[in-house]
Amino acid sequence: MRAFTVHTGVVAPMDRPNIDTDMIIPKQFLKSIKRSGFGPNLFDELRYLDEGKPDADNSGRPLNPDFVLNQPRYAGASVLLARENFGCGSSREHAPWALEDFGFRAVIAPSFADIFFNNCFKNGLLPIILPESVVDGLFKAVESSEGYQLTVDLDKQVILTPDGQDIAFDVDPFRKHCLLNGLDDIGLTLQDADDIRAYEEKRQQSAPWLFNAGA
Repeated sequence: MRAFTVHTGVVAPMDRPNIDTDMIIPKQFLKSIKRSGFGPNLFDELRYLDEGKPDADNSGRPLNPDFVLNQPRYAGASVLLARENFGCGSSREHAPWALEDFGFRAVIAPSFADIFFNNCFKNGLLPIILPESVVDGLFKAVESSEGYQLTVDLDKQVILTPDGQDIAFDVDPFRKHCLLNGLDDIGLTLQDADDIRAYEEKRQQSAPWLFNAGA
């Protein structure tokens, strides 16, 4: 998992509430569990004018010019600004996979669905909860300034705006530690690899019959 320390990026606004995981990555694209390759189908139904097919080449598909991610001013966006209850619906881990694969590193919203919120931290994506009034202000700033960027400093737990404003945010200490160090569940387990190996060796000596069952 990629570590998250400090990130500066263009902000893309998704100005609608209750964006569910099926809108983030539609169900027909959930065949793979590789964590990669989902970016081209992120927000597929909003992003394209035709129906997306699994394993199809997306390069020639007609784009919806009204969709935010297709507009030149938001090209290369890596911070997503959203409304309340982002990531609701079914509990598919493919949703943060698709956002991360597209290039997003952080999502800012007044609230998130619980499972989506947890899945973000496990996949190197930082979900940030801010008061609705602050989010409203950011939407206005993004709309009024092309190429609007934010800097997210996870260690200091602060968002820096172009006009020098500091916006503090909360994050669970354990989740913060994991993101700063790029540790997913597997990475956390591997930190204890030596102890696990030592236990297995000791166990094999004390109860060898457990390890010869298939012989």
